Amino acid sequence: MDVCQDVFVRVIEKRTRLHGDAPSSLLYRIATNLCLNRIRDRARHAAMPGDEVLHSIARADDTTERSLAGALLDRLFGRHPESSRVIAVLHYVDGLTLEETAGEVGLSLSGIRKRLRRLGIDAAERKVS
Repeated sequence: MDVCQDVFVRVIEKRTRLHGDAPSSLLYRIATNLCLNRIRDRARHAAMPGDEVLHSIARADDTTERSLAGALLDRLFGRHPESSRVIAVLHYVDGLTLEETAGEVGLSLSGIRKRLRRLGIDAAERKVS
């Protein structure tokens, strides 16, 4: 759904440079490129330490999982700045890319990676203990 919206945003942004020839082909091409970019971004950035732990917390479904995830998050976020919580929610819950998250919070891409790496390492250590 996000990519679908992004396609139309791109069309609106580039409307002065677009031609009326084969509009469906243009939409398919834009959608394909955006989807491929998202797949590449996820593959490139999925290897951060503790990423799987943080993703599992964000996907907690039943009451028990949510309760355990909430307790872990309380301990985890007690040691990190409030802005790290916002970054984690934007990236892991809302599904924003690292670049989009950086734009939302006004930090550099490397700053976002550093915060998420610290959270991931801390979450993995706390989940084990």
